[in-house]
Amino acid sequence: MAWLSDWALLVNAALMPHLTMAPILLPLIAACLLLMLGDRRHRRKSMLALVATTANLAIALFLMLGVHMEAAQPQAFGVYLPSNWDVPFGIVLVLDHLSASMLVVAAIVALMVLMFSLARWHKAGAHFHVLLQLQLMGLNGAFLTGDLFNLFVFFEVLLAASYGLLLHGSGPARVKAGLHYLSINLVASSLFLVGAALIYGVTGTLNMADLAARIAAVAAADRALLHAGCAILAVAFLAKAALWPLNFWLAPAYTAASAPSAAMFALLTKVGIYVLLRLSTLLFSAAAGASSGFGNSWLLWGGMATLTFGAIGMLAAQRPARLASFAVIASSGTLMAALGFARPELTAGALYYLPGSTFAVAAFFLLAELMDRARSPDPLAQRAPEDEEDHLPFALVEQELAREANLDEDEEVLVGRAIPASTALLGLAFVCCTLLVAGLPPLSSFVAKFAMLSALLNTASAAAPIRPAAWLFLGLMIGAGLFALIALSRTGIRFFWTPVNRSPPRLRLLEFVPIAMLVALCGLMTIHADGLLRYAKTSADLLYRPQAYISAVLSARPVLTPTNAERLRAPQAERKP
Repeated sequence: MAWLSDWALLVNAALMPHLTMAPILLPLIAACLLLMLGDRRHRRKSMLALVATTANLAIALFLMLGVHMEAAQPQAFGVYLPSNWDVPFGIVLVLDHLSASMLVVAAIVALMVLMFSLARWHKAGAHFHVLLQLQLMGLNGAFLTGDLFNLFVFFEVLLAASYGLLLHGSGPARVKAGLHYLSINLVASSLFLVGAALIYGVTGTLNMADLAARIAAVAAADRALLHAGCAILAVAFLAKAALWPLNFWLAPAYTAASAPSAAMFALLTKVGIYVLLRLSTLLFSAAAGASSGFGNSWLLWGGMATLTFGAIGMLAAQRPARLASFAVIASSGTLMAALGFARPELTAGALYYLPGSTFAVAAFFLLAELMDRARSPDPLAQRAPEDEEDHLPFALVEQELAREANLDEDEEVLVGRAIPASTALLGLAFVCCTLLVAGLPPLSSFVAKFAMLSALLNTASAAAPIRPAAWLFLGLMIGAGLFALIALSRTGIRFFWTPVNRSPPRLRLLEFVPIAMLVALCGLMTIHADGLLRYAKTSADLLYRPQAYISAVLSARPVLTPTNAERLRAPQAERKP
């Protein structure tokens, strides 16, 4: 089988550099074609969107397999120069272990959201498919770009699409939340520009690898200005990553959004986490001189404050969608705090936790839609308005149960009654989401939290005991899981046990299958935890040894063409943009 492995490596080496552009081009082309189809032709638009999103997932998996196969090779970093200009002057796309895994996570969530929306949500407003493809394009571009300016471009693309997705389905609640969401993100975008301008003014470059190579040589008089620019830039992504107290906008916006939109928004906080991880390990590594470790303490303590806020928010939430919104905040807090310790073994556990928590929250947002719909009154059934039976006194509920209970031959009340299939499936999905959000065994969230806790506790020695911050983080993770379990158990009792004489919900296959597949993926992550943790460890090791990334990007050369031959023959120092 050696020939097969060699053939796969050859094909991968030939295709991977060019396929790096595909996750950006494919959604863009699909969005243009969908826009040309107009407001109608829903079946054709659905098929085109489904084909494009499935192809995007296949390409993302191929790219991830490619970087994994070449993990020990220098070309494990796929560097692509779309403009065919020298590195740091032109646009550069960089594919490594972290960006490849993020592409796969985004592609999976986008495909599941699209499948769920095909049941009914894609017809609730104009251009749903177009907006979904544009947001996917922005996400993929943000994960692949190697410079701050194009990061801003893709950041704006995904935000512009999210504005439309938040308003999809109309309604005053969405309009109100959309105005707040728009205002916050416009401020964040302005801060992004200010921070990038300060960084460029000090270093003369916005290429991430070039920044990492120059940051140690920044003059002491300019370092404070550099740190100010980095801090302002970080605020924009901390707001997107839902850091407390910058996350006051998230729960109202995500709760008001339609279920498919909210499930896609679960990815947006991960964009903030990705950028913070990428820039902190690349720019502020041990080789950054006086800037080494800049901002780690803010991530650590801010992440723990965010985790605490998210756990308390889950405990106070009454609606499933709002509970899922606070679960997003809690997962972001967990990731930020883990990254704040700046330890590869802990970051590896966090990278394993990231996709599982994203799948779990996305599934919970979709499930919340079905639960809310099951709770609403059925116009075809003769029932009291506004579910008055849910508010009957406890004694009347007992009388109702006693009056309708089946008796056996000895006139003893039979225990239980048949559960409709739709209710049973929703209940089973809710139990799985509860296990995932609370971090209980046997699913992937428990394995991820166990890996992070093990990394915290296994590195202690007599000379370097466990830090108080590590003990606090350990207690917060356990406490947040307990709070989530209490909140979800209470919600499950209210929605599945308390109602009396409620008609079983109508459950469409296209709505339940995406939820089941997201939960099944978390189960597969548990089964293959060893291999995925090794992949996460490789990703973390490469992040904390950024010289390989810097060398791969700065050594990339444009393709020789008749128009650039003279410029490329000039010495590197004489080349100008």
